[in-house]
Amino acid sequence: MGQAGQGSAGQSHPLVPTIASRRVQLEMQVPFEPTAFPSGGRIHLFYELHLTNSAAAPLYVTRLEALDVNSGAGQPTATFQGEQFEAMFQLVGDNTAAVPKRDVSIPSGRTAVVFIQIAVSRDSSVPEKLVHRVTTPEGIAEGAAIATHHNPLHIVGPPLEGPNWLAADGPGNDPENHHRRGLLVVDGHALISRRYAIDWKQVKDGASFFGDPRDVRSYYAYGKAVLAVADGRIITAKDGLPDNVPGHGEAFHPAVPITLDTVAGNTITIDLGGGQFAYYMHLQPGSLRVKAGDVVRRGQVLARVGCSGDAREPHLHFQVTDSPKLMAGEGLPYLIDRYQSMSASGGSPDLHVRELPLNNTIAVFEEKRVK
Repeated sequence: MGQAGQGSAGQSHPLVPTIASRRVQLEMQVPFEPTAFPSGGRIHLFYELHLTNSAAAPLYVTRLEALDVNSGAGQPTATFQGEQFEAMFQLVGDNTAAVPKRDVSIPSGRTAVVFIQIAVSRDSSVPEKLVHRVTTPEGIAEGAAIATHHNPLHIVGPPLEGPNWLAADGPGNDPENHHRRGLLVVDGHALISRRYAIDWKQVKDGASFFGDPRDVRSYYAYGKAVLAVADGRIITAKDGLPDNVPGHGEAFHPAVPITLDTVAGNTITIDLGGGQFAYYMHLQPGSLRVKAGDVVRRGQVLARVGCSGDAREPHLHFQVTDSPKLMAGEGLPYLIDRYQSMSASGGSPDLHVRELPLNNTIAVFEEKRVK
């Protein structure tokens, strides 16, 4: 996460290009502006900065700062450099996880994506607007001004019930988080529909199963009730895809070929209103209790947790986006109105009110079902 930094004397106002910035042939843009959300006593921003090198030679990035446009002093809200920046940096088309150590240079004509997470204390205010300063040996470039409250936050109930739900690959900035790094080009636009997605797995004593790992019924999550997070209308209810035999890595052999039509498995989509849509994926075949056009109430049982589609083991993939078309929307943050979290070492649970669980949170949900 970004750390507060100090600007050096004589720096320009963030919105006034320096002479150096005019020399650096670096295009900067944020394709989708973020919305700040609370979690764990802090306010978080997740977004992506795209950097395109238009110069003839490679461009080496040594430092990135996010600055408060309205501060008037040009002081960084967050500064990224060294190993922290390296972990955030990815050339488009490269597999970051496969190359853990590399420089942060952008070849001529190539684009890099910087996956940004900024966290500030709840006692501090999130800047309404940010601008970015990139430092290179050739000079400094400033640009990509953004707002930080792009979408209203929906307050929803939990998608599951009961204890010990692990938010696997939940909101976070780990380079190996396949949701956070899930950049896809859909209908001509580069987007991340899974930006805030969570793979909910139920765990006990640190494990997600007991018994035969190749049997879906060995997994604690399998067959558990999936709940409507809000009142709304069902716009998609897809059933009929079989469960996979669980397996990871080379041991994974999907029951049907993985395509754009099958990757999500059996799915349900709820129209939450306001141009936002809740997605449930990898549902158990034959378990869906709703169809397209149905009106549902919060807490209503929709289906059961399964292992269909691109699922290595039983879990519920849940996300909210701004499109009714699967994979075609931008991922949006949302707030679960009440849950408790457990630490890995046990102890008393912490109560969270109107927060979004971050990666590896172990949550306890006490939602009441609606018949």
